[in-house]
Order: sequence, then structure tokens, then C-alpha cells
Amino acid sequence: MSELPKTFEPRAIEDRWYAHWENQGLFRPERPEAEPWTIVMPPPNVTGSLHIGHALDNTLQDVLTRRARMQGKDALWVVGTDHAGIATQMVVERNLDSQGIKRADIGREAFLEHVWEWKAQSGGAITRQLRRLGASCDWAHERFTMDEGFSKAVIKVFVELYNRKLLYRAKRLVNWDPKFQTAISDLEVENREVQGHMWHFRYPLAGGETYTYVEKDEDGNVVLQETRDYISIATTRPETMLGDGAVAVHPDDERYRPIVGKLCEIPVGPTEHRRQIPIITDEYPDPNFGSGAVKITGGHDLNDYGVAQRNGLPMYRLMDGRAHMRSEGPSYAESAARAQAIARGEKASPEEIDALNLVPEAYRGLDRYDARKAVVADIDAEGLMIKVEDKLIMQPFGDRSGLVIEPMLTDQWYVDAETLAKPAIEAVRSGDIAVVPETWKKTWFNWLENIQPWCVSRQLWWGHRIPAWYDPSGNVFVAETVDEAQRQAGEGVQLSQDEDVLDTWFSSALWPFATLGWPEQTDDVRRHYPNDVLISGFDIIFFWDARMAMQGFEFMGERPWKTLYLHGLVRDAKGQKMSKSKGNTVDPLGLIDNYGADALRFTLAAMESQGRDIKLDEKRVEGYRNFATKLWNAARFLQMNGVGASDSIAVPPAELPVNRWIIGEVVETLAKLDRAFDELRFDGMADAIYHFVWGTFCDWYVELIKGAFDEETKAVAAWAFDQILVMLHPLMPFITEELWDAMGPRPYELIVAKWPEPQAQADPRAKAEVEWLIDLVSAVRSARTELNVPPGAKLHLFAGDASEVSAERLDRQFANLARLARLESIQLSQFTGSGAVQVVIAGDTYALPLEGVIDLEAEKARLAKSAAAAETERDSLAQRLSNPNFEERAKPEAVEKARSDHEAKSAEAERLRAALERLG
Repeated sequence: MSELPKTFEPRAIEDRWYAHWENQGLFRPERPEAEPWTIVMPPPNVTGSLHIGHALDNTLQDVLTRRARMQGKDALWVVGTDHAGIATQMVVERNLDSQGIKRADIGREAFLEHVWEWKAQSGGAITRQLRRLGASCDWAHERFTMDEGFSKAVIKVFVELYNRKLLYRAKRLVNWDPKFQTAISDLEVENREVQGHMWHFRYPLAGGETYTYVEKDEDGNVVLQETRDYISIATTRPETMLGDGAVAVHPDDERYRPIVGKLCEIPVGPTEHRRQIPIITDEYPDPNFGSGAVKITGGHDLNDYGVAQRNGLPMYRLMDGRAHMRSEGPSYAESAARAQAIARGEKASPEEIDALNLVPEAYRGLDRYDARKAVVADIDAEGLMIKVEDKLIMQPFGDRSGLVIEPMLTDQWYVDAETLAKPAIEAVRSGDIAVVPETWKKTWFNWLENIQPWCVSRQLWWGHRIPAWYDPSGNVFVAETVDEAQRQAGEGVQLSQDEDVLDTWFSSALWPFATLGWPEQTDDVRRHYPNDVLISGFDIIFFWDARMAMQGFEFMGERPWKTLYLHGLVRDAKGQKMSKSKGNTVDPLGLIDNYGADALRFTLAAMESQGRDIKLDEKRVEGYRNFATKLWNAARFLQMNGVGASDSIAVPPAELPVNRWIIGEVVETLAKLDRAFDELRFDGMADAIYHFVWGTFCDWYVELIKGAFDEETKAVAAWAFDQILVMLHPLMPFITEELWDAMGPRPYELIVAKWPEPQAQADPRAKAEVEWLIDLVSAVRSARTELNVPPGAKLHLFAGDASEVSAERLDRQFANLARLARLESIQLSQFTGSGAVQVVIAGDTYALPLEGVIDLEAEKARLAKSAAAAETERDSLAQRLSNPNFEERAKPEAVEKARSDHEAKSAEAERLRAALERLG
């Protein structure tokens, strides 16, 4: 046994123990015959640093992994990082820019050399930070989504999907980032509300045709009737008018019925070459919004794209990759003439449509916003602008570039997600994959049942280059190697590889099996697929979780994991989403510096309640640091009384009620803990062990055995404390390992100790007696505190109606009662005087005379005054809460505080009135 320092200092022990665990290979000990247990870490970006969401996600994974390891399983926690295509390319480009080097100038190969160099030097920051959190991953087999073995799996999957007709190349609308000049996923788009404008324009009817426009009110009364030679449309993006394919109205909109099927003119561009487009019907336009007529620009709007597809409208591309109006291609006059012929019904291939440039020469090369100004000015000059109004609009921004995303028609590679989704849907519906909490099943079904083709190509240099080669005629050859592609194309055919790379979600979708060595049939693949559980934030259920399920079923023939656990977001103390702009982000490393990793881990686990977001308050972390200190001090107390490491896993023999009681409490706590683990109730795990350690063991057992350390008590105390360290280890690994080591020599470290399975049951008689003792001591202490009894004053306890059982307990527990409740005597008789406070325990009434100990009349007056003040505050708060205007207008945090204050004042008033009543 080594004497513990007086003060618990987390940092001093954390680095030392983590290095020991890792160096000794204790994160995955050799257990070839053991039951396998597997979890994979959502791979953080190689560019990333530990944020509070990572801390939550990885704490929960570590809690499960450490417990599985202690259960004797071959516990494998797969760890690795994602190559993070855009993020990494952006970081390296920025570094090169600072040196005056441009990516385009040095070329692809040289740029990729710089990326790998950066990865070697700076790409391990987040893995070092995960170690500080205590993550017990299998670092010996760390993976990277661009390492050689993983890349082999990615290429094989792409080729196999292509050969199975589940992957194809097509021209579709994508989110286009003009800064990085690449398609990006929905996850990389942030929709923000910004101040914009809505322009209303006239689209003249072809040939000067007119019609009678009639508007009616809700009762069918005519409120406007006039002759018009135009149809009115409104848009927030006038520059896209150049690519309109039609104007659409709702089929039930009677105002436009006379002109459906006719042509109208786009009011922009050289007058002699203006295009005419049809007026069509579609369910998309809302008759009650604006004019009810909508211009359809399928090549630059996600909603219009669907309308264009349904109605076979041509979709024209107006911009280049930088979101500048196109400069290349045929003249506007030539393009407009061909587009007009297409509008009249002439056939045209997608390639021909894409080649047309419908941007007038005056706008070519302009940035889209400069083009917007020019278009508006030109239409206004012709008198075809009706009005412009200020309007808040939702705009999509690239989360990394900060630029407005441009919906863009481009050639991309797509996966047939609809086909791949079917087994993933059925697996959750049948229970083959359990989803916790179950409320997320609805989201799973809704997204997968309405899934769109998955765009998997990106116009970047960093990533898995698409294994497709083209001959001069544009024929494509998909193969795992260039040699195989050449064999397919034929000897001597010149081939060039696709310039694009794969979306990082494509590669990370293979994480549950490619990390185990697939496509090779390794021992790890055979033993550890499917994984046992996946822990994930709910925000990536579509982008990662569902895609892993799809690829798992397609390539492994079964589910990737047995259970999918989805946790909430970590918010600030007021429940607001954390963001740098708000200045309310929390640095987990700063919390670890201040309070220790154990305190942060315990906080996150304790607050993780299935399906709810976490409101993280630093005071909670500080509170659990105090909990760790309480445990530390309990260990020092045991050491000072000759209690060290237990010499047995088995429950020691015990006769004393207090020892039989604590053994039973250990057994009951373990049952609660095991149940919480089975149900993945992390808050339940923390709650069970916290209340046992702080309340049951440290506050009561330690108090009850003070001064009574016989050999039986020493053995039981050592055993019970060992059980605490084992049960608490998954949540607080550092302090528990330090105390395990300090309490005496051990044959093994705590990290690989056996999870408790005590062959014992709670002793109901011992439990009843000790709980009775605790209740009586607590009641006397509360009465003393409420009535301002001086701490040093010893009281007499009268128990005139005590039952026979209580009388025997009073006799057996006299020493404890006298010491803990500060009693002078206990008398089995009625107190016949006045001025005594009464407490009732288990049906027995006890009296504590206070005459001469306190000023009874003054105390009654004080209690009455305090109770009245608490009641006044309670009633005032109740009145405020009953006012509907308060809940509607006040901030949510103000309403929550008022509710909390009302509960506190109600409890205070009730407690003070009860104390006054007890005085009689």
C-alpha cells in the first residue's frame, strides 16, 4: 500500500496511466478464445481538434469498451481518422498560399506530396487529444481512410457497384461550392436567413396576345379584372432568368387557364433574339404565393429541377465553376435560336443542351451578382419590372468556404441508393438492427424510403481518385487498375483517368468492415463483423449511419452493427446551440485542464439521457471533480485505518449488520448498473454508482464504521471499495486505476480486472436496520439544523412508543446514534413535558426536548416569519407562471428559472411549516 497525497491532482496521474496502458498493450489484450466485442469510432477529420461533441461521443464509446474488456471479452475499439477531402485540401492550400505557392501552378502530384507531408507532421493532433480524454482504442491498429489497405477496399467497392449496375455517371443538379469548385453534400451546406429582394417582372405573351386576368376573394367575388398581355413572375435570382425553360402555374389556378400552353417571352437579352418559353401546369406553384406563376430554371434551382424533370423541360447551364456567367461556347444568337427550336419540340441530346450558352455577350464573364445587377437594370430600362420588395430569404452557404452555394448541373458519379436502402430499411423494421432511442426509427424510414441518388464524386485533388478511364471518344472503363482498364479498352487505346475523387462519406461508409482488413478475409473480419454497437450523433444518421448499413448489407451480406445508439447535441448551459459566432463554445481540453478527464467524462455520461440534448454547465463538471475528491478522501481514510487492497474477489464473511448491509448495497448497485448497461442508459449508470459512492459508502458506511475497524470490517471495507473502483472504472478510469494501485499490490491493473459478479444477496434484516438507523440520524440532524440547535449541544431522545424491534435496534445502535446524532441518552419512555421536537420514523414517534437548549418562542417566531416569506415568494411566482403572457413573451430560460424558483420556494415553505408544527 502506498500512501496517497492529501490532494487529488488529476493531471499528475492521467498522463502517467495512459502511457502505461498503451505501452503495455492493455487496450486490447491477447484474448483469441474470448467472446468478441466490437465498436468503431466515427473517424474524426484528420484536420480536426477535439470539440465537445467528440468528447461526448468518445466518452460513451469508451464506457462500453472498458466494461466489455473487464467482462473478459476480446474488446476491439476500432480507431482512425478520415482524410476529410475539402477540409484537408483547404488547410494545405492555405499553408501553400502563405508561402506564395498556388496549387494550380505546382500541379496535382506535387500538391498531393505536400498533403501527405502535412498529414505526417500535423495530422495527429486529434488522436493525441483523444488520449487525454482516456479513449482506450486499439491504437496498434489505427486506420486512415487513405491508407493502402483501406484504399484497396474503396476502389473494389466502387468497381463492384459499377459492375452490379448500382453506380453510374449522370448529369444532375448538385450543391456547387464556387470557392472550391466542387460538388458538396447536403451536410456541408448551411442554410441561413439573410436580407434579400424579390423582383417582380413581366413576361410578355408571344405575338402581343392578350387575355382577361381575373382575381377573386375567398367568397368568389371579383376584386380585379383587367386585360393583360403578360404573365407576372417573381424571383430572388434574376440572373437565372436566362436559363428559364418554362413558366409554371398550378392546374387549378383559374386566372391563367386562358394562357396555359401558350408562349411567353423572357424579358432579357438582345431584343431580336429573345427566347419564348411555354406556360405549363404543375402542382409545384402555390396559387396563394406571389402571382402564383413560377419561372422554371431547372439548371440552377433544386425545386425547379424536379418540375423540369417531370415535364421534360430542357435545363441550361448558365455559370462556370466559379459562379461566373459562362464565356465559352457558341454565340448567344446561335444558342438562343437552337433553344427556341427545342422549345418548339425539336429533339436535342443532353450534351447538345449543355453546350449551348444562353448568356448574352454583355453578361458573359460577370460574377453572378454583377450579372444580377445588369439584368435588373436592363429589364427596368424596358419598363418590364413591376416592383421590387425587401425580403428575408433562406440561402445555402458552404460551411467551409462561406460562399453562397450554386445549384449546378454537372456530370457526376451516382450510387443507386434506393436499391441499396431496401435491406437497411427492413433490418430496422424487423429488429435485426436495434435503434436506441426508438424514436429515431421514424427518421430512418422517412429518409431511406424517399432517398435520392447519392452523388459520390468530388472535384478535388485530395481523396480516392475515381477508378474510371476514358478513351478519346468518351467511352468509360471502370477497373481496379489502369492495366485492367487498358485490357477492357484494347491494346493501344489511349486512356485518361477521371480527374475527380470520391466523396469522403463513400469511403467512411465502409468503416465497419474495411477497417478490419476487408476485402481480405482476415481473422478480425471473421470475428468482429458485425460490430456490436455504433454510437453516433443523430445529425449524421443520413450521411454516415444509413450509408454504412447500405454498404454492409451489399458487401458483407448482413448488418454492420447490432445496435445503433444515437445521442443528442451538447448545448450551452442555456440550451443554445454552440457556435464560434455566439462565443459560447466549450473547449473540452480546457475543462480537462481545470477539472480532470474523469470529471468531464462523468458529466457527459450523467447528462446523456436518451434522445435529449445536453445542456452543459461547467458547474456540473466542477461538481463531479468534487465527487472524485470525495472518493480520493475515502481511500485515504481507509488507508489510515489499515484498509488496503482486498485479498479476494469473493464476498468476505460478515456478521455485523453494517457489513452485511454494505455487501447487499454493492450487490444492488451492481444490478442497477448492469441493467443500465444493458439498456444503454448512460445517465442510469452514472446515477447508480454516484449515489452509492457518495451517499451510501462515503457518507454512511464510512461514518458508521469509524472507530470500529475489526478484522471483519477491514475485509468488508476493502472488498466493497474494490468493487467501487471496478464499477466506476468505465466512467472514471484514471482516478480508479490510481486508487486501485495505491491500495496495495495487485496481480493485474484495474483496466483488465474482472467485472463484478458477487455471489451474494442483500440481507433484508441488515438492510432494514441500517436504513432505519440512517433515517433516524438524518431526522435528528435535520431537526437540529432547522431549529438552530448549537452543534455542540447533546440531546436526550425519548422513545415511549417504540416497537420491540425498534427498542432492540436502539440498544444495538446506541453508540452510533450517540456519536452521529449527538445524543446524551436514549430513554424508552414518553416525554411528558413541553417544548420538544418530534420526529416519526417507521411508525415510531421520538421526542427531543429543547427546553433550555434553544429559545423556543424566538425560534417559533423565526420559523413562522421565514415560512410566511417563502409562501409569499411562492405565491408570487405561481401568479407569474399562471399568466399566459409570461410564457409567451419571456425567454425560455426565464420561464424555466421561474418554475425552478417556484418549486424551491414551495419546498422551503413546506419544510419550515413542518418544523414549526413539530415544535407544537
